[in-house]
Amino acid sequence: MPESSSSPARRQRRPENKRRRPSPRRLEEWKSLLDEAADRYERPDFLDADPLGVPHRFSAPADVAIAGFFAATLAWGNRKSILRSCDDLLDRMDGAPADFVRGATARELSVLDGFVHRTFQGEDAKRFVRCLQSLERDGGLEGAFQAAFNAARAADNTSDVADLGATLHLFKQRFFQYEPADRTVKHVADPAKGSAAKRLCMYLRWMVRSSHRGVDFGLWSGIPPAALRLPLDVHTAGVSRALGLLQRKANDWRAVEEVTHALRWMDPEDPVRYDFALFGMGVNGALNP
Repeated sequence: MPESSSSPARRQRRPENKRRRPSPRRLEEWKSLLDEAADRYERPDFLDADPLGVPHRFSAPADVAIAGFFAATLAWGNRKSILRSCDDLLDRMDGAPADFVRGATARELSVLDGFVHRTFQGEDAKRFVRCLQSLERDGGLEGAFQAAFNAARAADNTSDVADLGATLHLFKQRFFQYEPADRTVKHVADPAKGSAAKRLCMYLRWMVRSSHRGVDFGLWSGIPPAALRLPLDVHTAGVSRALGLLQRKANDWRAVEEVTHALRWMDPEDPVRYDFALFGMGVNGALNP
């Protein structure tokens, strides 16, 4: 992936996390609580009512990756509305997202006209398909994310965990490389602008983390789970603050780095498995944060 000397992957560094490591007793309290909650909530029985259930309808990796990318992109708002929109979009693709992306001509893309999910509309869907088509020369979504990850890791060799913020920034640059900068770019978040990039972090969790619990897919082996960041939303952020894992008040990328750093104290190899614990506890009001 081409990269200039002024790209964010080279000139930006994650802010150093200066939080003092908690006492062993405090860490054990956190770990005991979150381990139990992660085991309780990382279960496939919620998939039918969750956007993650959309890619689970498919078995071919290419279909999983593309259906998952669209499901993650549309994953804001009411869950029932999200699932209706995912159904609508996939129906327009004849239930074969990978084949549709690979083969859709400009004329065939007209089946996406009239699609609406909040501010993501038919023209955005068509641009996404054209961008996905352009990624085919790089090995699809997996190849594009891997190239961005490798470039970010090479530019930041001072850390044992690659800069995922730079990875997502470089991915966004590549994704829209052959499309004009217009309204559609807002539908791919950019940590370089401070965004928490919740949906991209969530998508990478789906693709990277192990499938042994029947929830995430574990399809992409080139990005280690240790490099993932927490998908930060109102639920995970609220519980993290209530527990003392997160001190920053804004739900931005710096908060993502802070809370993920804290989660690594408990599981350095797979910190984002605690996403299930934090989200589940938040939705169910376990701590009333």
